Amino acid sequence: MDDNSLRIALWSGPRNISTTLMRAFGAREDCFVADEPLYAHYLLATGLAHPGREEILARHDTDWRSVARFLTGPVPGGKRVFYQKHMSKHLLPGMGRSWLDALTHAFLIREPAEMLASYTRVIAAAPTLADTGLPEQVELFERVADRLGRAPPVVDARDVLEDPPTVLARLCAALGLGFSDAMLGWPAGRRATDGAWAPHWYAAVEKSTGFGPPPPIAAAPAALARVLDECRPYYERLAAFRLRAGGA
Repeated sequence: MDDNSLRIALWSGPRNISTTLMRAFGAREDCFVADEPLYAHYLLATGLAHPGREEILARHDTDWRSVARFLTGPVPGGKRVFYQKHMSKHLLPGMGRSWLDALTHAFLIREPAEMLASYTRVIAAAPTLADTGLPEQVELFERVADRLGRAPPVVDARDVLEDPPTVLARLCAALGLGFSDAMLGWPAGRRATDGAWAPHWYAAVEKSTGFGPPPPIAAAPAALARVLDECRPYYERLAAFRLRAGGA
């Protein structure tokens, strides 16, 4: 393994600008990106009927052990940085955790009311706490913090959109990576590294050429008050460590 390489695992929940952030890292000349590499295993293990399920299972590796070997192995394309976009809920209880210690971790969060409001606009079923991945995010955050003796970096989606250069520069610094202006813009379109689910979810990102303005602050539907209450302590645990513009 090349000691000069950097393997970044960014753990997110749904509706958190995670694909936009993947575009930013993918715009770097020194970076190879992996799009939700544990998704196929998650679908196979849970049996969930997500859009494009059969194509996802056919195209992507369904064995978490071989995915883990890939993610901790040589960086593809001869690049120095291996950026891995993960949904934290894909880290299922039956999966081993020791391989995660070979990665450098960061966490992407979003205010739960805004996340739930966005979720309900694109997915008909009412979300549960399990759909958000927040418990797995906090579990992994605590694991990494205990191992390092310090908190790993956390960024909030709204903070990123309000001041991309500053927040991304702070994130890069926390990861031991120099910031590049290339992260602020990219060509529109799909990427060969996008997952098989891209046609179902990435229409807006495929039109983008950079970070847009933050959306208006939205309130979660009243029917989701219970799940919002369940989400909040997990979010607040992570938000206490988030990197903001201006050093706050």
